[in-house]
Amino acid sequence: QVQVVQSGGGSVQPGGSLRLACAVSGRTSKTYALGWFRQGAGQETEFVAALSWTGGSTDYADSVKNRFTVFRDNARNTAALQMNDLKPEDTAVYYCAARSIGFGTFNQYDDYEMWGQGTQVTVSS
Repeated sequence: QVQVVQSGGGSVQPGGSLRLACAVSGRTSKTYALGWFRQGAGQETEFVAALSWTGGSTDYADSVKNRFTVFRDNARNTAALQMNDLKPEDTAVYYCAARSIGFGTFNQYDDYEMWGQGTQVTVSS
């Protein structure tokens, strides 16, 4: 069964860093574009960052630009989200998503066909 598996996350003080990892696991010949979304308590799901299937294109929400970096993490269909200078407002459950069709990056929830289990990121002093 092909699925999205996430790892990483945790708690950190403001200004700290965390890294999230995402992989499409299972037998597949497809290459996936990957995206990150987050949902804070009582808030709607919002786009964070996206990576094209080639790894050559990226997109970021304005709120995380120059602090977060998304990149291909070694193997095909894997990605990492490096989060620096974290702020309390970054606290949320972070989800990785995968899409097998199309070129470029995708920043809409409905663009993606598979979702990871989510991982909690807490930024607090």
